Amino acid sequence: MSDNPRAPGPPTPGRRLVLASASPRRSWLLRRAGLDAKIVHPPPEAEKAPPGLSPVETALAAARAKALAVAQGEPGALVLGADTVVAADGQVLGKPGSRAEARAMLSRLAARAHEVYTAVVIAACVAGRPELLAEEVVGSRVVFRPLTPREIEEYLDTGEPMDKAGGYGIQGEGVGLVEGLEGPWDNVVGLPVATVLRLLVLASEALAQKEGTSETALG
Repeated sequence: MSDNPRAPGPPTPGRRLVLASASPRRSWLLRRAGLDAKIVHPPPEAEKAPPGLSPVETALAAARAKALAVAQGEPGALVLGADTVVAADGQVLGKPGSRAEARAMLSRLAARAHEVYTAVVIAACVAGRPELLAEEVVGSRVVFRPLTPREIEEYLDTGEPMDKAGGYGIQGEGVGLVEGLEGPWDNVVGLPVATVLRLLVLASEALAQKEGTSETALG
C-alpha cells in the first residue's frame, strides 16, 4: 500500500465532505489521503448498534446511524460514517472498560487470528431528508504472536488499549503484537481509504442524479 494514497481525481466535485466521527485516527487517514473533511461528532446514541447482530451487521448499523444523524444537519454535503468492529469467534470485542477487561481481550487474542471489519457509509440530505448513497464493509484478518503475561502488562502500561476496539492499536505500539495481516492495514486502524475514495465517487454521482430528479419533479 502506498504511504500516501491519492484519488485519481476529485472524489467529491463541488461537494463538502463531512466526517461523522470523533476518531482522530479516521481524520488522520483522510488528511493523509489528501482529503479535507469537516469533523462533526455524531450523537452518542448513534455509536451503539442494536444487540444480537453479527459483527458485520453491528459495524454497518452503527456506521449508517452516524452518517444519517449528521447528514440531517449538513445539507449539500457528503457525510462519511464509519464503524470498526474487532471480532473473535464471531463475538464483537469493543473498547475495554477497564485494565482487567483489556488484559482479558489481549490474552484472548494472543497466538491466534481475529477479524476486523470496518463499515463505510456515505449519506447526504436530499430534499430535507437524510438518505444513504453508498456503503461497503471491508474485512481484515489479523494474527497476534504469542504474548507473555509480562508483555501484556507492559502494553497495558502504555495506556493505548483503553480507547481501541479489541484493546490494541495497530498504528501505535500495538503493531508489535501483530505477527500477520491479511487485508488493508488502514482498515484495522479504522478507515479503508481506497474504499472511501471509490464510494465517494459513487455517492457524488448518485446525489447528483437524485438532485436532478428532485429539481425536475419540483419544476
